[in-house]
Amino acid sequence: MPRPKRVWIPHRFYHIVSRGNRRDPLFRSTTDFQSFLHILHQLHQTTPFELASYCLMTNHYHLQIRSQETSLSTVMALINKRYANYYNTRYRLTGHVFEKRFYDKIIEDKEGMIEVSRYIHLNPVEVKMVKRPEYYPWSSYYLYFYPNAMQPRFMKIEEILDYYVGTVEDRRRLYCEGVF
Repeated sequence: MPRPKRVWIPHRFYHIVSRGNRRDPLFRSTTDFQSFLHILHQLHQTTPFELASYCLMTNHYHLQIRSQETSLSTVMALINKRYANYYNTRYRLTGHVFEKRFYDKIIEDKEGMIEVSRYIHLNPVEVKMVKRPEYYPWSSYYLYFYPNAMQPRFMKIEEILDYYVGTVEDRRRLYCEGVF
């Protein structure tokens, strides 16, 4: 029986999770994390997408993503294929890097957008990798927490901050207070 076709609504954000095969590590070193972010930069130049938040964990990653021009399945196939090629080359491996199809859930409303972003940013805290989300270097939380942080082109934190009122500083503070 074929699996159901994914639904893609171009103007909506999705919560995406992709896990390493057999729950093996996807990211073994700082270079691996940096390479994944570099792949996002490169891909964004040819296949535009927007992230409201992300978190790269040891054996999986979370993206809060929207792709308005290209189907989400295509974007995710490109991300995972490029990373799998990098990973297999770097570690002299062959075969699957990712466990199965990525998990996706459409985000329906404002509350969902905030809750998914909060969940993503608290992931390293929940598994006790760090005590506070701003201590974890491989998530987008720093963009919300540190006002002078340089925002990558694929990031659109305004998609979350626009749900709050006040100055940009007020909205950042309110978001961060709501996360932790």
